[in-house]
Amino acid sequence: MVNLLGQKNTTKVDKETAFVLWFETVGIADIPLVGGKNASLGEMIQQLTPKGVNVPNGFATTAHAYRYFIQKAGLEKKLRELFADLDVEDVRNLRKRGKQARTLILDTPFPEELEKAIVAAYHQMCDRYGTSAEYCDELEGKSKQECERYTKEVDVAVRSSATAEDLPDASFAGQQETYLNIYGDEAVLEACHKCFASIFTDRAISYRTIKGFDHFDVALSVGVQKMVRSDLASSGVMFSIDTETGFKNAALVTAAYGLGENVVQGAVNPDEYFVFKPTLQQDFRPILEKRLGTKELKMIYDIGGSKLTKNVPVPVSEREKYCINDDEILQLAKWACIIEEHYSEVRDHYTPMDIEWAKDGLTEELFIVQARPETVQSQKSGSILRNFKLKGSSDVLVRGRAVGEMIGQGEARVILDVHKIDEFMPGEVLVTNKTDPDWEPIMKKASAIVTNQGGRTCHAAIIAREMGIPAIVGCGDATKVLMTGQEVTVCCAEGEEGKVYEGMVPFEVQETLLGDLPKTRTKILMNVGNPEEAFGLSSIPCDGVGLARLEFIIANHIKAHPLALIHYDKLEDPLVKREVGNLTGLYEHKPDFFVDKLAQGVGTIAAAFYPNPVVVRMSDFKSNEYANLLGGRQFEPSEENPMIGWRGASRYYDPKYRDAYALECQALKRVRDEMGLTNVIPMIPFCRTPDEGRKVLAEMEKNGLKRGENGLQVYVMCELPSNVIFADEFAQVFDGFSIGSNDLTQLTLGLDRDSALVAHIFDERNEAVRRMVKIAIKAAKKYDRKIGICGQAPSDYPEFARFLVEEGIDSLSLNPDSLLKTLLDIGKMEESGSVMDDIMDVARAK
Repeated sequence: MVNLLGQKNTTKVDKETAFVLWFETVGIADIPLVGGKNASLGEMIQQLTPKGVNVPNGFATTAHAYRYFIQKAGLEKKLRELFADLDVEDVRNLRKRGKQARTLILDTPFPEELEKAIVAAYHQMCDRYGTSAEYCDELEGKSKQECERYTKEVDVAVRSSATAEDLPDASFAGQQETYLNIYGDEAVLEACHKCFASIFTDRAISYRTIKGFDHFDVALSVGVQKMVRSDLASSGVMFSIDTETGFKNAALVTAAYGLGENVVQGAVNPDEYFVFKPTLQQDFRPILEKRLGTKELKMIYDIGGSKLTKNVPVPVSEREKYCINDDEILQLAKWACIIEEHYSEVRDHYTPMDIEWAKDGLTEELFIVQARPETVQSQKSGSILRNFKLKGSSDVLVRGRAVGEMIGQGEARVILDVHKIDEFMPGEVLVTNKTDPDWEPIMKKASAIVTNQGGRTCHAAIIAREMGIPAIVGCGDATKVLMTGQEVTVCCAEGEEGKVYEGMVPFEVQETLLGDLPKTRTKILMNVGNPEEAFGLSSIPCDGVGLARLEFIIANHIKAHPLALIHYDKLEDPLVKREVGNLTGLYEHKPDFFVDKLAQGVGTIAAAFYPNPVVVRMSDFKSNEYANLLGGRQFEPSEENPMIGWRGASRYYDPKYRDAYALECQALKRVRDEMGLTNVIPMIPFCRTPDEGRKVLAEMEKNGLKRGENGLQVYVMCELPSNVIFADEFAQVFDGFSIGSNDLTQLTLGLDRDSALVAHIFDERNEAVRRMVKIAIKAAKKYDRKIGICGQAPSDYPEFARFLVEEGIDSLSLNPDSLLKTLLDIGKMEESGSVMDDIMDVARAK
């Protein structure tokens, strides 16, 4: 097999005057000599290969080589004259000047001494890597001469690397050209020449002008790197930070079949995986999310053909499965951690990374082929919290992956050909198939971007983040549905799914200065239901999550009734069975789908707020709500009053449902034991008696969740009068209480909270409810049990929050939109000292 790492080069050269430098002889300090991309490759080969990070070897032409070429041919004067009347805002002028500059460079031959240096280095690469008989297997039917040439002349990637590249506030990613599957002296020289010319691509000229770089202060280095045969396997892009929210503790890995250009350019919708970094580094397996991409195309070598590479369709059977396995996902994420940690040390500040990887189909090995600093989230200020919120609604025209938690609007402009970008007007919404760097001159003028293809790491997504505008990618049919001149609103502020609404829907932007927030004695927790919002919500200062609802995950991510998955072969309705089958296509054992999705949802919320506690309420659907899940009607009874019927604890130990509850327990066990997220605290809802509580704990223990093991605590909802009356007994069964003010009010006052006829009586501030709360808090304190509240009341009524603090409650769990305001109010209350005496009285009474 070919050793893609190559062998160490021990030749000493004068770096300042060399035309060529091997990667292992350069490091991050050599950006002025070989550009950001090549300096980074050298840095990783030198510093990270000993830590297990695989990086293919190669060499770089130097900035000195580029300047030598420009000066010896007298090109600088001609180029300066050419750019004298350059106007990058005029697309036609930009295009004309760029083409003239590139032609000028391409029509000027390399100096002989530069050619010789490049060819000599390439020959050394061929000697390093030797021949690879495996390649001949792909050349069946080709001539012996062609086979020998291909195996003796090593295949390389030829990439541009500018000296003003991969800077913390300007990535320059994709501004110059890359050429793959290059082999032979002539082809390598031609590719290097084209890379030199690509310093004057339209997008590079425009980008440098925007960022304030002089065109002649920037030099071009070319990296010649051994190809990783990912055309026979897979490749992708990963970030050591969440690209949407800036959440630092998650690595995002994307993957598709074939060479990586399709992922970078957004030509395919890749698989996506999130991994939690802190517990990964403790040797757990915290894959928080796996999202299947469509992966319709893969780029492969055009061996014996007329092109270097070509795109071919991916068989449906391959599209419908993940293109890398869990071990590979975790290995890549570990490398992302190692690379981020190293560059953070080198730069002496936190440096999240944007990394390209590839899997070699011949050796099955993984490799890192590029790494650069992430340039969007790392530059944002953490002192201001901005939230976009729609104030109206309209018909949804198109859906896709949301990029940037923002909202933009304007008239749509559908453009399918990059040569027609001069038709684009400032403030319009760009609608196209996909973008590449040639589109950047107009992307900066757009109010939003919508593309048919691409994932969250594609070109359109990266540039939209950098420009600070929303984008929706991977829509599939946006260019067919949306029409030029049509007014639309592009909303990326409703979770991972972005929506294009018809018309100009009103919206608002809320800005909150975080500043110096008080540290309160009363813990301020958050209510969180949607895992897609968890990373973003974690930026709001709080002490953890007091209520994570499983119902949202089950209804929106699982969609099927757990018993319909367990008894899939016995489903009576053929349409339901087909839908369940389609939903669980990746799973031969259907219940595994429930466990995976629930574990990923809970794990994401737990990771977002780690290591703070995350209280997860086990499922609390009513029978009519369970019936509405896919396949649910076959397994659910019809109850006259489901609100006080078969719900919560009474289901969990019932022979008719305990197998379904076992799936919930398995999911939480995976989160705690396999992902390492031991901050998860299960909570049992609607537990009518202490004996019910003991039965539920017994069921949990059967399924690997034993109270007290691995620090496991189990809480109970305090939402029934019996929970208050028997608080002393419940305190012997559970580790803590969480007051559910909605149900406690309903059952204390004896009314149906869904009935409009008695709605005027429903009020958590009613004195009867307040007395119940007082009793519960006093009992919890007596038996040294934690007690908080996760109901709606503290979010809606500041005076109720004040009452709870005065009674000495341990925590308030609030809705995100009211958390900061309540935090400030409670901070003032505690600071004033007006409640200290009351708190002390409670303590003394205990």
